Amino acid sequence: MARVAMACDGALLGVALAICAASSWIKYLASFSSLERIRDAPSVRISELRSLLSASDGDREDEGRLVVVRGQVQPKSVLDSSWPTSKNRSTLISEGSGERAVIVQQTQTCLYNEWRGIFGWSIDLHALFAKSWREQRSSSLRSVPFIIVEGGQWPKFEFVHISMDGSTHPLPLTTVYHQLRPIQPTPYTFFQAIFGNGYPVALLDEEKILAIGKEMTAVGTCRSQDGALEMKSCSDLPFFLSDMTKEEIVEHLAENSRVLFWSGVILGAFSIGALSFAIFRNWRRWKEWRQSRRRGRDQRRMAGVESTATDEHGDVLDEGDVPEGQLCVICLMRRKRSAFTPCGHLVCCVECAVYVQHSASPKCPVCRQNIYSSIRIYDS
Repeated sequence: MARVAMACDGALLGVALAICAASSWIKYLASFSSLERIRDAPSVRISELRSLLSASDGDREDEGRLVVVRGQVQPKSVLDSSWPTSKNRSTLISEGSGERAVIVQQTQTCLYNEWRGIFGWSIDLHALFAKSWREQRSSSLRSVPFIIVEGGQWPKFEFVHISMDGSTHPLPLTTVYHQLRPIQPTPYTFFQAIFGNGYPVALLDEEKILAIGKEMTAVGTCRSQDGALEMKSCSDLPFFLSDMTKEEIVEHLAENSRVLFWSGVILGAFSIGALSFAIFRNWRRWKEWRQSRRRGRDQRRMAGVESTATDEHGDVLDEGDVPEGQLCVICLMRRKRSAFTPCGHLVCCVECAVYVQHSASPKCPVCRQNIYSSIRIYDS
């Protein structure tokens, strides 16, 4: 297992980088597609939406057309003739600042302290087992129907209804209340600290609102429904309601696309390099392993041949017992016993002949001619 892990470390790194590069490219394609769609979408005044929709193709009337508009946020109740007298009942009031709004988000977060041991080691058991234990958060979102108006002059103005149905886009909310309230320790807190459990230390209260009269940009599909203009979000676009103008949105998406593009290129190059290095290194290891296995097989074969020759023929392997002129020209220890074919030279012992025959380039030691096999020569 250790060898497999060592052999695959470069490959795993290359695969991980390739996955990151692929993720960057997927995000880049989505960001670039959104950039092109928003850049090509017409940025019109609200008063020009009806003429723009009427000039569109009839097949796209039910789906709507992607447009970019900018205006002021107003509650839908401004369309009622009794708006000046009923505005307090048709809007939301911020508890922190008292401002009127169409969306109010209240969040309360319970912050926990980390346990520290005797030697000052920090052990956050809540973060190890469940992050929700460390920061318990509760949130509530209230909203009323609202519109975006052009000019904001009541009661004569052009408007478009904003539909939040099915929208998961972030909202351009403004923080109007932020307070940290400490929690008084209890006797139970002392035992929590002793046994290594985090204990609550404070409550963080936040309130964010979408204030009435705020200038914002809406990016979505607009269509005429029952004579009224309605705009819905596009799930494949990163923006619906934003503080930024169309030019700022396009610039933001262009910058994000450039970052994702070069991230994909750099990560892809590193992944190719890591995978190429891993393939080359493992190929070399496999080649060395194959050569060592081949050498071991040849050595075992030579040992078997040597033992067989000694047992069957009783050859004397000592140098002093071999007659003059009969020594192997390679080892100079054993008697010449094998002749090479096709040259026919009898110059080697059995063991050295096997070694020469299985070498990378088998050649006769005398004439340097290529050999194909060896023949054992027996004395009569």
